[in-house]
Amino acid sequence: MGVLLRGFGWRHAGRRAWALRGVDLRVEDGERVLLLGPSGAGKSTLLAALAGLLPEDSGQQEGTVEIDGLDPRKGRERVGIVFQDPQTQLVMARSGDDVAFGLENRGVPTDEIWPRVDEALRRVGFPYPRDRSTAALSGGEQQRLALAGALALRPGLLLLDEPTANLDPDGAALVRGAVAGALDADTTLLLVEHRVTEALPLVNRVVVLEPGGGIRADGPPDAVFAAHGDALAAEGVWVPGRPIAPRRATAASGDVLLTADRLGLPSRLGPTDLTVRAGEALAVRGPNGAGKSTLALLLGGLLKPGTGRVTASAELAGAHHRTPPHRWRAPTLARRIGSVFQDPEHQFVTGTVFDELALGPRRTGQPEAAVKATVAGLLERLRLTRLAAANPYTLSGGEARRLSVATALATAPHLLICDEPTFGQDRRTWGELVDLFADLRDAGHGVVSVTHDADFVAALADRTVTLERSASRSAEQEPRR
Repeated sequence: MGVLLRGFGWRHAGRRAWALRGVDLRVEDGERVLLLGPSGAGKSTLLAALAGLLPEDSGQQEGTVEIDGLDPRKGRERVGIVFQDPQTQLVMARSGDDVAFGLENRGVPTDEIWPRVDEALRRVGFPYPRDRSTAALSGGEQQRLALAGALALRPGLLLLDEPTANLDPDGAALVRGAVAGALDADTTLLLVEHRVTEALPLVNRVVVLEPGGGIRADGPPDAVFAAHGDALAAEGVWVPGRPIAPRRATAASGDVLLTADRLGLPSRLGPTDLTVRAGEALAVRGPNGAGKSTLALLLGGLLKPGTGRVTASAELAGAHHRTPPHRWRAPTLARRIGSVFQDPEHQFVTGTVFDELALGPRRTGQPEAAVKATVAGLLERLRLTRLAAANPYTLSGGEARRLSVATALATAPHLLICDEPTFGQDRRTWGELVDLFADLRDAGHGVVSVTHDADFVAALADRTVTLERSASRSAEQEPRR
């Protein structure tokens, strides 16, 4: 399917700034295009426009966008899309039914549906039978299921928005292989992916969106990176062969802040032992489904342990050190342990970015002048100042992730626990998050990051804990020397 945009722009309702503007782009049948650009450049909005998912009453459009000569809102039947957040497109309780849902809606004959479902699940390496509950899947497993649903439709245009962002390395390789194997000669692909090096074998063209409007670069990958690589890297685009320098700790780690003894939750996390220290950046790694996100919630006091216990030190808990974190009152928990969820939207509760950042400090009793100063500093540090009045649910994936980190930092907690903190970040904001976490660690705070981002671990982590999917315990590595 061919794609044509002429002077296309879109501004979300209630926003002053355009998500993207002045985009002129032609993609021929069968082309494989990698869309790049700094966080907030409009990549996800462009994919949503091509999928026909921008209703006329949800914003303001400039120019035109066509797929095979049709308005995308009228030509959705042959378009498949996988979003940054797979939960936004999983609609059924059982995994097989979810993949079959789109086929049934499009009138595929009954005798063809289940063979196509099974083939799609096999292609993405989905590890469970059809009747697996979608609610029991990890974020990465949900992403594989969402991709299976898109591939089962055999689309003429496949749109992928960070399809491997929440996957472990093996799972990401499976998904990239599934995409490569599923594309027919005339299937058009538009891919948004920050793992540029790994994505390049899938594409034959790179298009770089310019923040504020237009296209910065367009052409074969080697030509684009040779001509624009240094400038693009400086502006936040992940360019192959340009690593970011690591941030090593400036002092030895301090006392233990939190201890997990045989900590677990049936069917979600096997008994796990670990310690978290002040002045230390601890990375938690492991395959999808190993229970990493569950561990983060348990350590953060947001879930009651099913087995074992979490013990907070007197330094972390103060007068509450004899009480497990899951029984602390919300203001106490916010002051002492900050949590960043895997899905940013799950922790947004107000109508503006400013109010979202102000909520925690206000709940802990800070004077309004101090609240405003805290919010202003975080907005500036995480490049969100221009979005202070925006609704959090209109942010790009990368912007939403930075906001979720900022909300956890707003109360200056002694311990910060983050689930996939670098998801959706361009090179510049990724580096700023590394620096931010390193500064926290060097100031004596504990930092725990659940992550599949090997570069992030290499740049920041002082110690790594690896959860094994089928094992009943974690494998703890030696500290970095």
